[in-house]
Amino acid sequence: MNNYDNYFVPVDNLEEAKNYYENVLGLQKKFDFSERGMVAYKIGNEEPAIILKDKNKFKDMKPTVWFEVEDVNEMYKEMKTRNVNFLSEPFKILTGNAVEFEDPYGNRFGITDYKKTSQTNTTGNTTTSVKKD
Repeated sequence: MNNYDNYFVPVDNLEEAKNYYENVLGLQKKFDFSERGMVAYKIGNEEPAIILKDKNKFKDMKPTVWFEVEDVNEMYKEMKTRNVNFLSEPFKILTGNAVEFEDPYGNRFGITDYKKTSQTNTTGNTTTSVKKD
């Protein structure tokens, strides 16, 4: 696992939670996918965000920490051999692939890659853009 990716927090009422995180905590919105049940907030200049997930859309939601990996599918296969309790098969997200798992104590984690966003251009610089499937 390379880095922290995002922190997912369940909320009962997304609109009330948005008001709290924006107006009480003073956090800046990173993205708003309210129609999908998610809103993300920046924490300083760090890339990882706090992402609120509406429990009305995500019924089994628990607080979850995601980590960035090079390749979700490869890491999934490797971790399966060590009897990690995955909640599903890897799935596609806007930026690549992801999958969640729980440790033996009921804590939830996930791994994600950025296979759809990292591209190297002809000058050798890395650019970021979402590829269309």
